[in-house]
Amino acid sequence: MKTLITIIMLIVSCAVQAQIVTSRNAKLSFFSEAPIENISAESNTGVSALDLSTKSVYFKVSMRSFLFKKSLMQEHFNENYMESDKYPYAEFNGKINEPIDLTKEGIYPVTVQGDLNIHGVTKNYNVKAELKVRGGEITANSTFPVKLADHGIKIPRLVIKNIAEIVQVTVAAQYKAESKEAAQSYSSPKKK
Repeated sequence: MKTLITIIMLIVSCAVQAQIVTSRNAKLSFFSEAPIENISAESNTGVSALDLSTKSVYFKVSMRSFLFKKSLMQEHFNENYMESDKYPYAEFNGKINEPIDLTKEGIYPVTVQGDLNIHGVTKNYNVKAELKVRGGEITANSTFPVKLADHGIKIPRLVIKNIAEIVQVTVAAQYKAESKEAAQSYSSPKKK
């Protein structure tokens, strides 16, 4: 009985100490530079959570939320390449490698290692990012390359000069503290 009480107190203590901040309008974009045309798209509806105590990072975005300049590009992106009905989200679960204190103001160049799931295929990445803590807010920015073939995304030979094999992915999030209940919904994100 004494051990059970100790475990419960430890769990409650950990939950209270957990400092999770979230972003409900994270901006995610990608850029494809190819000989015939450049393609870019952007979504401002990503969600992200950052656990200040464990340095864990989570991002999730709906593939259908990416907007293109040309509607036909958007249609091909969702139907031909990303199969968005079958694989509706891209997700990243990672952890900041450096021992930084995000409760103190400053600019922190960091690396984040974690698993990126796109198109139903998960690959481990180690990406550079910058975290800025100022005025009680935390912002995060990162740009990193993603090789489409690594995520099972096939480019037909006919359009090989229209779409780059490696695209640049950019993420930007501004975090704020949430209520304890909202923060707990992010504390153990589930993979789909």
